[in-house]
Amino acid sequence: MTDARKIVRRADALVRWCGSRDPKRVARELGIEILPRGFSAQKGAYKVIMRVPFIFIKSDLDPVMENIVLAHELGHHVLHRREAESAGGFQEYDIFNMRHNRMEYEANVFASQLTLPDEEILEYIQQGMDIGEVARAMGTDVNLVALKADTLIAEGRALRRQEHDTDFLAPDKPNKK
Repeated sequence: MTDARKIVRRADALVRWCGSRDPKRVARELGIEILPRGFSAQKGAYKVIMRVPFIFIKSDLDPVMENIVLAHELGHHVLHRREAESAGGFQEYDIFNMRHNRMEYEANVFASQLTLPDEEILEYIQQGMDIGEVARAMGTDVNLVALKADTLIAEGRALRRQEHDTDFLAPDKPNKK
């Protein structure tokens, strides 16, 4: 899929349909089971078992990272369900590394669009905030804000491209706020 505009449209349509940007509510509306797990390294996983979609999430994540991981896994559900079904779920060691994995990049773009409203991001930028300040104000990770800025640039907004860590959601990687 990799066209960021298509991912943005799918996330926006889902927000309109659910009436919420809250990943837990969106998952509930889509009939996805969320199950906490005592993962030692990974933060989350998406799997379809007997046609029932599941998001497995590390049980001790802080609320900010939990929301990001849930939104990321929702991205897999919306964008990659067929691949997940045919693969029997996504391998844990591939989760969240965008550098060499198209699906991880797409799930992260989806997560940024689902959780971060354009208007709010643009308002903070107009106030002169830098990317770290925007992330703190919105209670999210700086890398997710950087991805959001990239999608806004792709839509024609006159913003400066932001650097971001390609594996910011990788296992045992601390989140930056």
